[in-house]
Amino acid sequence: MTSPATSTAPLPPTAPEIRTGWRSPLVMLMVMAAAMQLSFAAWWNLMNNFAVQELAFTGREIGIQQSIREIPGFLAFTAIYVLLIMREQTLAYLSLAFLGIGVAVTGYFPTTWGFYLTTLVMSVGFHYYETMNQSLSLQWLPKQTAAAGMGKIISVGAFAQLIAYGLIFVAWKTFNLSFATVFLIAGLLTLCVLAFLVIAYPQFREGVPQRKQLVLRRRYWLYYALTFMGGARRQIFIVFAGFLMVERFGYDVHEVAGLFLLNGVFNMLLAPKIGQLIVRFGERTALTFEYIGLIGVFATYAFVTNPTLAAALYVIDHAFFAVAIAMKTYFQKIADPADIAPTAGVAFTINHIAAVFIPALFGLIWLVSPAAVFLIGAGMAAISLFLARLVPQDPREGNEVTFFWQRPAAAPAE
Repeated sequence: MTSPATSTAPLPPTAPEIRTGWRSPLVMLMVMAAAMQLSFAAWWNLMNNFAVQELAFTGREIGIQQSIREIPGFLAFTAIYVLLIMREQTLAYLSLAFLGIGVAVTGYFPTTWGFYLTTLVMSVGFHYYETMNQSLSLQWLPKQTAAAGMGKIISVGAFAQLIAYGLIFVAWKTFNLSFATVFLIAGLLTLCVLAFLVIAYPQFREGVPQRKQLVLRRRYWLYYALTFMGGARRQIFIVFAGFLMVERFGYDVHEVAGLFLLNGVFNMLLAPKIGQLIVRFGERTALTFEYIGLIGVFATYAFVTNPTLAAALYVIDHAFFAVAIAMKTYFQKIADPADIAPTAGVAFTINHIAAVFIPALFGLIWLVSPAAVFLIGAGMAAISLFLARLVPQDPREGNEVTFFWQRPAAAPAE
């Protein structure tokens, strides 16, 4: 049975389980992850230096720019309406095109408003792609091994990051490259990989036909709460940890590339193992480990004065992102299969509620006290730790939450 959106396809979609080898859905998701990272990683590497060195941004402007970047994430729920006219796989391809084009033209608009505009275009592509990637991963990957499969996808994305960061690290000084040249090459690389995807892979059928309307269910409340707090925490890292490296410690483009290169190595090596550990120990244990670690990382960020220690914190902080697989597989286990696509969009919107206002608001706090930004981040991690302890050891439909302070009643004596 296919969804209405697939009925107009010239050829019937291929069932995901039929294709194996390099033309399987898992490998396609890996290639898509690589395509995304080739441009996004380069953009992220250059963003702070481009903003500071070319546009003279302060914390105020970088906060506004990052808030603009997160608006498409806040509106990710609208993807469900786009799916009324196209398939999820098609929307993922279109999103990669927006991402590649947005990055490619960034250097040709070297003004404050030009940077805001290209950031918006790039971000539309990035956030719609991430929404479709999450939905398709949860539909195509078996529940028993989904975390391990997602770890492999992250690993391949990290390898693409290594390529992007490595080329920038080696070529920036060697060839005296301009920002415009690197942005252009990165965007074109994504578009080239996208062309390969369109030619090489069939249209795969989604799993269970997805609901084409917004879905908000009371029994998903813990997933929504974890997602919201994860989005808030992510902004502290994405916006201000990177800005700290450039503004306070004076990292140049090639030094930031080296730091990101190290991040990519850790992700490429650790992400598959983290996925396997989540399969083995469960979502609650993995999330508990993540948030305890983040409390320590953010508290140390607040008072760090040594650039080497700051770089180490940045790498450790980034490594924790792979543990977020546990949040996705928790939802996969408790969800109605038909809710996955609409909830992916809703989840991205929830994730970005905080993202829309935190960069701008915390940019003002940063002007007064950078340490306060990271101490608030430690508080957010503590709230997330409390929520993580509510995840059951065996999450499933009907067993979405466990309250650890409530002991089960003792069985009556016979």
